Amino acid sequence: MANEHSPLLVHGVYSMIGDAEDSRGGSAVTEEGSPKSNPRKLNTFFGVMVPTILSMFSIVLFLRTGFVVGHAGLLHGLLMLGVAYFIISLTILSICAISTNGAVEGGGAYFLVMISRSLGPEFGGSIGLMFYLAKVCACGVYVLGLVEAILDVFGKDPGSTVSQGLRVLPQGYWYTVLYSSVVLLLCLVVCLVGAHIYAKASFIILLVVTVSLISIIISPLIVSSQRFNITHTYGNNHSVTVNPSYTGFNGTTLKNNLGPRYSLDYSTNTMMSFATVFAVMFTSCTGIMAGANMSGELKNPSEAIPKGTIIAVAYTFTVYLLLFLLLSSTCDRLLLINDYAVFQRVNVWPPFVTIGVYCASLSAAMCSMIGASRILHALALDQLFGLPLAPAAVTSRSGNPWVSVLYTWGLVQCTLFAGQLNVIAGIVTVFYLPTFQFFSWHTCLLGIVSCVVMMFVINPVYSSASIVLLLLLLLILHYRSPTSSWGYISQALIFHQVRKYLLMLDSRKDHVKFWRPQVLLMVANPRSSSQLICFVNQLKKGGLFVLGHVQIGDLDVLPADPVQPQYNFWLSLVDKLGVKAFVDLTLSPSVRQGTQHLLRITGLGGMKPNTLVLGFYDNCYPEDYFLQDPVFCEGDRGEGDNFGVDLPSLQAHFPPVRHAESPRTLQAEEYVSIILDAIKMGKNVCLARYFFQLPPESKGVKYTRGNDSADTIDVWPTNLLSPGSASYADVCSLFLLQMACVLNMASRWRRARLRIFVCVESESGDQGWLAKEEQFRELLGKLRIRASIKIVAWDNVARMFREQNSVSEDFLCAVNALLREHSSTAAVRFLYLPHPPSSSDLSQQYLSQLDALTRDLGPALLIHGVTPVTCTEL
Repeated sequence: MANEHSPLLVHGVYSMIGDAEDSRGGSAVTEEGSPKSNPRKLNTFFGVMVPTILSMFSIVLFLRTGFVVGHAGLLHGLLMLGVAYFIISLTILSICAISTNGAVEGGGAYFLVMISRSLGPEFGGSIGLMFYLAKVCACGVYVLGLVEAILDVFGKDPGSTVSQGLRVLPQGYWYTVLYSSVVLLLCLVVCLVGAHIYAKASFIILLVVTVSLISIIISPLIVSSQRFNITHTYGNNHSVTVNPSYTGFNGTTLKNNLGPRYSLDYSTNTMMSFATVFAVMFTSCTGIMAGANMSGELKNPSEAIPKGTIIAVAYTFTVYLLLFLLLSSTCDRLLLINDYAVFQRVNVWPPFVTIGVYCASLSAAMCSMIGASRILHALALDQLFGLPLAPAAVTSRSGNPWVSVLYTWGLVQCTLFAGQLNVIAGIVTVFYLPTFQFFSWHTCLLGIVSCVVMMFVINPVYSSASIVLLLLLLLILHYRSPTSSWGYISQALIFHQVRKYLLMLDSRKDHVKFWRPQVLLMVANPRSSSQLICFVNQLKKGGLFVLGHVQIGDLDVLPADPVQPQYNFWLSLVDKLGVKAFVDLTLSPSVRQGTQHLLRITGLGGMKPNTLVLGFYDNCYPEDYFLQDPVFCEGDRGEGDNFGVDLPSLQAHFPPVRHAESPRTLQAEEYVSIILDAIKMGKNVCLARYFFQLPPESKGVKYTRGNDSADTIDVWPTNLLSPGSASYADVCSLFLLQMACVLNMASRWRRARLRIFVCVESESGDQGWLAKEEQFRELLGKLRIRASIKIVAWDNVARMFREQNSVSEDFLCAVNALLREHSSTAAVRFLYLPHPPSSSDLSQQYLSQLDALTRDLGPALLIHGVTPVTCTEL
């Protein structure tokens, strides 16, 4: 039964081998090969507040606030500000929830904000990589913004070849790329030294930025109204001069700046709209993750990240709101639209703003590079993308992931070829919006709707591309099947859907037209039953398939349940064999009671076994499947499946197959009683013999419709042990035909020929044979079973049965000879299983008859069906 050719083999309980691996799926490797020192040194202020504030101010505060107010007006600008901060507030809720729910490691937002540890490897890895790309693009934005600010002060006038004062730097696309590369190289040097250098310098940068902000706020109180001449050159010869004015605090100016007035952007010469302006403004909001990205350097990230992030966001919102009101009340709209550096132009001392721009932009660029490198390092440690990211796991002795920094530097360098800040600002915004983090279903739904709507409002093309990239990464990770110990959100979603549909699957609505096999296969030792397991996997036709195993024992006298630790070994076996099966194990004083338990309780709702498959009860010594299949004898013996089961431990858990002289643990009476119990419970029963002779599925054998009889499935739908009761239309015979037809539909057996053998006696004459064949062919036509019918004359066999009026040894030998004559070389045979005797005294005789019937026949399935499975009515 449990052993295909022998009774259930009881073996001891084996404990799980190996210690649990680190939850990260690997460990960081230092370049010197020595343990790295603890890099957690930063507190809330220096580690979270300072980098978050600087990242959210960055280039947008100094060079694009006037741009936003000028094109959108105060009202639309405040709407954009409200929408942006509303969206990031939902994300902040998740940051607070997740960072206070368990230990937070390095890797920043990827590790912290559920991207990996809450969403699992599939969603987490794909969204994490998208988040990394967003950080890369953000770094490019900040570098290009810094170069733009430098050229505003030191760049030569367009079309001029002569240096004028401080304006000594030539301008142009390739010069912009060159200057950006130099700035990026400076960021690279700082990041290679380590994040602690940036943290120390960031406080000084924040002081400088604060001084710049104070100068901006007090300037309207000091600087008087004035008019400016601003010239823009388009192309080679076309120049436009405007004369905007600075009015100081003025009610008329405020009134004129309330509504939107979208126009051409002088740097890109493209028409602005709500979406394009919002894309530029939202770039500043992406800096909320700056503190979370430093999670690996924080002393207490669970406390520092939520507190520091909330304070930083509230502070930056207040500053942006104040500056929006300030600009709309003091500056002519022409001035706001035609000069990105409006703060510098109207400042009490312009160098204040210039220095603030340089410091904020450089700080934000370094922060983005550091944050991106930490995310990439965490992705590499989790081993989700395999070899391409493997080098990114390398760190220095101090814990700095210098290889990840180099990866990031190379990608940022590619983004610099865009040459314009506004060009890639939309990409940054769209990349960040798909990374919305889940907290509760309310904020989840609201956040997803907000993000998706704003993505497509900003740029439908970029949005579609980002979603396609996200789905592509998701599919790659799904088919790579990375295993982790941090949980899978996909499992939670699957559980919810399965539970819902199981409740809808009402067993009272079952109909014969939609019947399919739902099999419980009892297995004692898969070493001798693996071919049968694979065969039943083909036979199930998309139905339920459960591997059942009975452990002999009594829980009352045991210190713990010996069954639970075995599940991982059986599930690993299922993975190795590549079958779609569940596993159900039980502890019972006897095999019979254990099988009854499994027949009753296995499955849920409308998905419960309707067919029991047992290995044949005989003295055959089957071969060890683990020694035949390359999957088990040639596989990687050192690498486990991340569930604590490697190949050696799997082989050790299942003992070698028994020898013929080994003592039985299951007697004939109990075996037959199991068959009788299943029939009483309304289950179909199949007894499988000689299936160890089938080649392993890993060798890729498929059966084709050739002339060789080895490519056939042979069906004998009559009760060969009772010639007088031969019928081809009873429930058992029809079930036999249906099961053979189901096997013929399986991928491995689809091209095999189905042959049905009809036994007749010559006393009925040629016309009787033809009539019976025609009658049977009509039945097959109604059942839509494509098969060839073979007429077999068995006069001598039937006469022998009538003369002796019993199933004698000679009769059994004659039937066996008949089977071997016609089906000895078939791939598999389906035979009628007679009803077992009710008396236990006849159990041995019953099994002896079945043994003689199928002796030396090859793979055979004796079937007793009790379920109607055919219907010729609509």
